[in-house]
Amino acid sequence: MRWRNGATAERRKEARRSKGWRFAPLRLCAFATFFAACTSRADDNATLRFWAFGREGEVVQELVREFVREHPGARIRVQQMPWSAAHEKLLTAIVGRATPDLAQMGNTWIPEMVTLGALAPVGTALPDSSYFTGIVATNVVDDTLFGVPWYVDTRVLFYRKDILARAGYPAMPETWDGWREAMLAMKRTMGTGAYPIFLPINEWPPMAILGLQQGSPLVTAEGFGAFRQPAYARAFDFLLSLYRDGLAAPVSNTEIANLYQEFARGSFAMYITGPWNLGEFRRRLPPELANAWGTAPLPGPGDARSGVSLAGGSSLVVFRSSRHRSLALELIAFLSRPEQQAKFYRLTGDLPARREAWADSSLASDREAEAFRIQLERAVPTPMIPEWEEVTTKVMDHTEAAVRGGKAPLVALAELDADVDRLLERRRYLKARRATVMP
Repeated sequence: MRWRNGATAERRKEARRSKGWRFAPLRLCAFATFFAACTSRADDNATLRFWAFGREGEVVQELVREFVREHPGARIRVQQMPWSAAHEKLLTAIVGRATPDLAQMGNTWIPEMVTLGALAPVGTALPDSSYFTGIVATNVVDDTLFGVPWYVDTRVLFYRKDILARAGYPAMPETWDGWREAMLAMKRTMGTGAYPIFLPINEWPPMAILGLQQGSPLVTAEGFGAFRQPAYARAFDFLLSLYRDGLAAPVSNTEIANLYQEFARGSFAMYITGPWNLGEFRRRLPPELANAWGTAPLPGPGDARSGVSLAGGSSLVVFRSSRHRSLALELIAFLSRPEQQAKFYRLTGDLPARREAWADSSLASDREAEAFRIQLERAVPTPMIPEWEEVTTKVMDHTEAAVRGGKAPLVALAELDADVDRLLERRRYLKARRATVMP
């Protein structure tokens, strides 16, 4: 395998990523507890400030024009900015009391923004029949809904079907035992310098996913690391075994020359990644491999249902400082209509948050996207704490040390817990203090 410095599409993405009833304006009130501010159109003549990020910020301007036609007096000012600047821009706006009316927001940021008191609740429930349960959970803090999923993200296996078949497996196994046996069989057929799976030691999602599949909370409800506990320790042992047995190379994603070329060469045959790579694989792989790769839901330690993955994506939120919450919620309702979600998918490739939108022909006939639909039914959130991104850095650091042999596994997990405990010390203090002052 050829390795050198160079960013992959995944890193670039991470730096910035039907039919049925409709969310028509005011019909949101059909759900008794949904969107508390949906009872008035008094501010239909208002100007809404809407912040959106990346490619989505460009596309949404096309969608809101139709909303304005339904609300002739309203004006929507969409401010588009790169993902790389979004988090800092939001924090600066909160400190300066200059937040917009509503914004697109990565759902892992929601706990932080709620802690800062920046977001207004948008209701208390979303219909289970319309939304993926695990995705909705990423928008709930202290039993209150602070965001409405706009598009969704999870991780599945991208794999070489031809290499798997050559090893004697016509389909991807659904359990860890079967998955491991398949990788061992693939290793025997792939030759020297090739690996069944690419698991970069500086990408935390697979590390967290394996723990979640074993039932680990990763961080306890009390605010301590849960990495030494048996659930995560089992996952960690499985992860390390893939490197130890030569099934994965102990390298970072900056050490691979070109992800797509190496996948095409057969330098590795599996990769855990997200929906943005559907388009990348279709564009970048040679035509002769068009039918040689596919996607599959992640195997689990037990049956298929234990093969959970991350609940990610982007949500729409309303800021507490907005003077036009009612109209902001109606815009969110409009963008949540299944037909708008399907249109948004066609324009961006972002997977719809509404189940009904998956019946659109552009998705229903997409065989590679089907694995994501299945996986989204098994998606679970990572710990809903503002410090989660800092925790993931520690996870990668200690995992790398164990993979490279610098630390014994139990030592790495003990030190990881110690680092996480220090990161969350203030959180535990504030929680204890609130508990003592509340009647």
